[in-house]
Amino acid sequence: MTVRLRQVALVANDLAAAEEQITAQLGVEMCFNDPGVGQFGLVNALFAIGDQLLEVVSPATEGTTAGRLIERRGGDGGYMVIVQASRAEQARLLARLPDLGIRIVWHHDHDDIGGLHLHPRDVGGAILSIDWAEPPESWRWGGPVWHEHVRTDVVSAIAGVVVSADDPAAMAARWAEALDTPLDGPTTVKLADAVLRFEPAGPRGEGVDGLLLHATDRSRAGDRLHLVGMTIELV
Repeated sequence: MTVRLRQVALVANDLAAAEEQITAQLGVEMCFNDPGVGQFGLVNALFAIGDQLLEVVSPATEGTTAGRLIERRGGDGGYMVIVQASRAEQARLLARLPDLGIRIVWHHDHDDIGGLHLHPRDVGGAILSIDWAEPPESWRWGGPVWHEHVRTDVVSAIAGVVVSADDPAAMAARWAEALDTPLDGPTTVKLADAVLRFEPAGPRGEGVDGLLLHATDRSRAGDRLHLVGMTIELV
């Protein structure tokens, strides 16, 4: 299978407030609180958008990567971009990483899913994770019954991620190199079902600052929303 966008994680100081914003404005339903993120000092909530997942993590202990990101960027925002590849494709991409000078910060496989987190200092902008799942339509990270919580009355898919960068073209090229995926113009990485768009950083510095979502009800969704430190463009 080709590389596709499967999950995006945001980070928020107040998880309950973030959950309220997301459910109210996007018309989605929380599907899972993953106890596994406790190993990173976090709590979380996940929301199914079609067969993709939107996640919010929040620091539960001192000294977490997520907490430092909130401090560095002055508030809530983006945290991680998770793409899905086949198991064989993930292994191929993993084998290329040492020659590209990209370190791994976490790598773990279950029987049905595996995740590979790349060091954000080596790719820029966010934690980029390359994951596989078998069968491909499954997704353990979303919980055992995530598909029962899919609500598409307002939005139906995550069409893209917007990443702020000091040098958008350089960061786009680096992400494309890590994923062995083509650029679509100088500052856009084209995935099978979405785009990764890199734009000049503002006062908050580098990081994930926006999402593109497919709207199914524009009377409710409008054209642009702001939630959890993100700009949401409806397409």
